[in-house]
Amino acid sequence: MTDIPIWPGTSTFTTGSTPFGLYDADPQFQLDADHVANWCAKRLGYPLVDIELQDVNFYACFEEAISEYSNQVNQFNIQQNLLSLIGTPTSNNVTQRNISPNLGGIIQIATEYGVDTFTNGNVNFYSASIDIENGQQTYDLNALVRDIHAPTGSIEIKRVHHYPLPAAMRFYDPYLGNQAMLDTFGFGAYSTGVSFTLMPMYADLLRVQAIEFNDMMRKSAYSFELLNNKLKIFPIPVKNFKLWLEYIVKEERNNPLKYPTGSVSDFSNAPYDFMNYGNINSVGKTWVYSYALALAKETLGYVRGKYGSIPIPNGETTLNSADLLSAATAEKTALVAELREILDTTTRAKLLEAKKAEVDALSGTLVGSPLLIYIG
Repeated sequence: MTDIPIWPGTSTFTTGSTPFGLYDADPQFQLDADHVANWCAKRLGYPLVDIELQDVNFYACFEEAISEYSNQVNQFNIQQNLLSLIGTPTSNNVTQRNISPNLGGIIQIATEYGVDTFTNGNVNFYSASIDIENGQQTYDLNALVRDIHAPTGSIEIKRVHHYPLPAAMRFYDPYLGNQAMLDTFGFGAYSTGVSFTLMPMYADLLRVQAIEFNDMMRKSAYSFELLNNKLKIFPIPVKNFKLWLEYIVKEERNNPLKYPTGSVSDFSNAPYDFMNYGNINSVGKTWVYSYALALAKETLGYVRGKYGSIPIPNGETTLNSADLLSAATAEKTALVAELREILDTTTRAKLLEAKKAEVDALSGTLVGSPLLIYIG
């Protein structure tokens, strides 16, 4: 069997040496790859013991460590920003970018309720008219409107424009009654008394209210009843006229796919990509180095675990595969837990709490400080 070369003590990184090539073109990655390989080998015992790994193994561990760091930070950022990103194009790369919080996601949810409160909405309103006939009180809107204006779906009537004339159009000018008095004072040659007589606004409002109450209590007020799109109008029509309606198509409101394809919908397509290694700060790179070492231990443990022991003159020696695998698992778990803990302390809520505590502490300090007295 041909001898497979192991770590010789040095390496020279070239593009294409990593499994995925995610960072091969990054000048900082190219510079650090050999340093990380050399550091990991020495931390594993080289040159006192042979390290049964090659440079490509160290490069693979380095690449995976960066990707794991990127994955953990991106998960945190998606959780923080998903509500602000929903509905935006997935073509936007927001990795390592400052995301401005907005109310877009909340408004999108509230918009659904706006359809029924007539304040907003994402469903088209349609209008149609029906012919009201003298003496006919009931009309089937399914036949008169749906089959003509929405033949492919069911409709829901939202407004029926069946109102009396505004009360303001049905009362006389309150100042005309004072015309005789104005003539006496010599103002008759001018326009009506509005130019010279001042009356409170509530007098007009009371007149409007009196007319509306009169219509409601003494007359058959304008109203309607709508059951299963069967419209019954009151009072019974005494002449022919057109009645206008507003409606929506139920299938449009119930359609959940109102937003175009290629927009952020959930955690899976939030546009976060692998980080640019050169943009990671020293704190992040230190974490990456430590995680790469843990991965190198794990890889070396699997290599040495192929044989439980190897023969030597006058005996055999046991390899430390189990120790390497155990240490690697513990270190990886601890590093991820440490990173998550740090990220959890930087949520918007935690940062605001810290800022509030700082302001409270500063206010308490200033209370005990002497105030200057200014003499003007």
